[in-house]
Amino acid sequence: MNRLRMKQSAQLSVVVLCALALKLHYSTASADQLRWILAPTTVLVELFSGTSFEFESYAGYMSGDHRFLITASCAGVNFLITAFLMLSFRTLVQDRSKEVSWRFIPLYAGLAYVTTVVANTVRICGALWLRSLPDEVSLLSGSQLHRVEGIVIYFGFLLLLFLLTEEISSTHMSGFRRKILFVLAVYYSTTIIIPVINRGYRYQEFFEHFVIVLLLPLIISGLIIGLRSFSTRMRSVMR
Repeated sequence: MNRLRMKQSAQLSVVVLCALALKLHYSTASADQLRWILAPTTVLVELFSGTSFEFESYAGYMSGDHRFLITASCAGVNFLITAFLMLSFRTLVQDRSKEVSWRFIPLYAGLAYVTTVVANTVRICGALWLRSLPDEVSLLSGSQLHRVEGIVIYFGFLLLLFLLTEEISSTHMSGFRRKILFVLAVYYSTTIIIPVINRGYRYQEFFEHFVIVLLLPLIISGLIIGLRSFSTRMRSVMR
C-alpha cells in the first residue's frame, strides 16, 4: 500500500509540474511559439467559417479583410491545462486503491489538446459570427460579449469532455451532482483562484471578469443538474 501511495503521489506531482510548466511557457510565449495549437485551430476555423487567414510573425493569424486577428490569447492553453488537470485528478482521486499506469498522462494530454483545438474552433467561429451582428442587437459591449461567449463555450466543452469520459449512466443523482461540482471546482481553481494568487485582481476589469466567471458556470451547472433530475423523475414515473 505504501508503494501504491508513493506512485500516486509521484504521478500527481508530475501532473502538477506539467501543468505549471505549460502555464509558465504560455505566460511568455508569442504567437510564433504557439503555432503548435494556433495553426490547427486556424485551419479548422477557415474550413468551417469560410474566412481565410495569413500568419503574421509575432502577431498571429490575420483574416483576409484585416478585421480579425487570432492571437496568442486565443490559443486556449488555459483551457488545455484545465482539461488535463480535470481528467488527471479524476483518475488519481476516483479510486485510491487501484494502481494507474503512467500512460494516462500522455493520453490525457493528447485528449485535452484535441478538445482544446475543437473548443477554440467553435469559439472563434462564434466570435466571427458575433462580429457581424449589429451593435444594437446585444445589450453587452464587444469585450463583454466575447468574454461571455468564451466562458460558455470553454466550460461547456469541459463538462462535455468530463461526461463523455465518465461512466455516469447508472450514477444516482447525488453522485451526478458531485461529479458536476468536481468539474466546477477544477474550473474555478484555474480561472479564479490561480489568477487571485497571481494578483490578477490588480487589473481594472478583474471584478467584472470574476463575476461573470463565477456566475455563468454556476448557472450552467444548475441547469444541467436540474435537467438530469427532471429526466430521472420522468423515467421513474413512466415505469
